[in-house]
Amino acid sequence: MATVLAITNQKGGVGKTTTAVNLSAALSVINKRILLIDIDPQGNATMGCGVDKYNLENSICELLLDECEISEAITRSPNMEIDLLPANTDLIAAEVALLSRENSEYKLQAAISKIANKYDYILIDCPPSLNMLTINAFTAADGIIIPMQCEYYALEGLSALMQTIDKIKATTNPKLEITGIIRTMFDARNNLSNEVSIQLLQHFSHKVFKTIIPRNVKLAEAPSFGQAVINYARSSKGSISYISLASEVLRKTQKTQKN
Repeated sequence: MATVLAITNQKGGVGKTTTAVNLSAALSVINKRILLIDIDPQGNATMGCGVDKYNLENSICELLLDECEISEAITRSPNMEIDLLPANTDLIAAEVALLSRENSEYKLQAAISKIANKYDYILIDCPPSLNMLTINAFTAADGIIIPMQCEYYALEGLSALMQTIDKIKATTNPKLEITGIIRTMFDARNNLSNEVSIQLLQHFSHKVFKTIIPRNVKLAEAPSFGQAVINYARSSKGSISYISLASEVLRKTQKTQKN
């Protein structure tokens, strides 16, 4: 049965999609069966996997609107060894429609249950806001990975996200836990980054991944080629960091499963 991880931050531009795509690719390299679900109408994870979001026969939109089965919407990434449930701006219509439907927060969970035994990990790239799509992702997830930049207001935003997670635990998904917080786009030469990193470790030490994702040119370039950095520039610092993160995620989730 797959471990379902939602990758989220209510603040945009923190490396959320970069983490979703590259962690998926890194886990596949260590022989894990991976499904990446793009539930962000921007469709950046879809494009980052080398799939044209403008030319989709079925997507997560059709799935949520009961117009297809999940198996009909899943496609294979042409550039990495992962499956993808793609998204594009059509998903905005699905979100609006879900607001008027009963038990709509459980739609993704129900769909995932049909294919969960085919994968080891299912990763969900969430939109940078709290809406019905994010609630669906949180309801379906076993754990949450939070990418965050070590910058001003970061801890305040993290506190708000923690409150959201507590609300989901109290309503639709009592088993939901934070798998870990990953420091992204990190520049060790920046004093503020180092100060916020220290504060983060003081407040959430047991939840912060040891791996730090640095600012890296190859990591920034890879999406424009529809590739993960591990395929685009395997020896780069960005690639090495995500391989390290994949190992940490593996250890943490296996430990949770045993407990």
